Amino acid sequence: MAKKAKKEAKKASGDWIVTYSDMVTLMLCFFVALFNPDDADPIVLQQMISAFNAIGMGASTGGNTISPGKSADLGNTIMEMPSLDRGRQLGTAARRAHSLFEPEVKSNKIKVIPTERGIIISLASDLFFAPASAEINYEDSRDILLRLASLLNSQEVTNRRFRIEGHTDGYDTDPSIWPSNWELSTARSLAVLHYLADIGVDENRFQVAGFAATMPISNDDTAEGRMNNRRVDIVILDEGHL
Repeated sequence: MAKKAKKEAKKASGDWIVTYSDMVTLMLCFFVALFNPDDADPIVLQQMISAFNAIGMGASTGGNTISPGKSADLGNTIMEMPSLDRGRQLGTAARRAHSLFEPEVKSNKIKVIPTERGIIISLASDLFFAPASAEINYEDSRDILLRLASLLNSQEVTNRRFRIEGHTDGYDTDPSIWPSNWELSTARSLAVLHYLADIGVDENRFQVAGFAATMPISNDDTAEGRMNNRRVDIVILDEGHL
């Protein structure tokens, strides 16, 4: 009798891929848990976020090759580009600002905000000025302004330009003191400029502006919102926003 044909070998199960995917996911979660955003370069972090957003939107223009191009033939690589080096310096300056003003950042007296136009160091006006006044409260703010001056004179922001921007809440000023919030916001910006110049920061690197209540960051209908809107922003400008 002819032997029965051997049964075909059973195909390998694909169930292993589920376990493998679970392991990869757990490893990703582990490394994400170890990641501390405070230690990351804010500029590089923003570039990473933009890259992932582009992937999610299905963007496919640019960046489709990893082969060396003509710039590499001239000795230029991505990590050696001057603009990237300047971006790293600005990121280092942001981390230094967080370190310098850590107590004030935690208490919301100062905010350090990396943006596309540069690093904004936002000072709560109520800490530096009496209500309706443009005279700096030196007793409470001298130490902060000295630390700010050391940052603006640091190597990380060499050859950068700075912009001081005054902001108020939407309440009208006393006409006998200030004709409007425009004068008050500008006067506060100038007061910070003069103080920084007096303690050694080159005043020729500054721009000054007063925006009154035209650029609120909080709801002006609440006391807390108005307090947030009363601020003086020192912007360490990126080169594209001079």
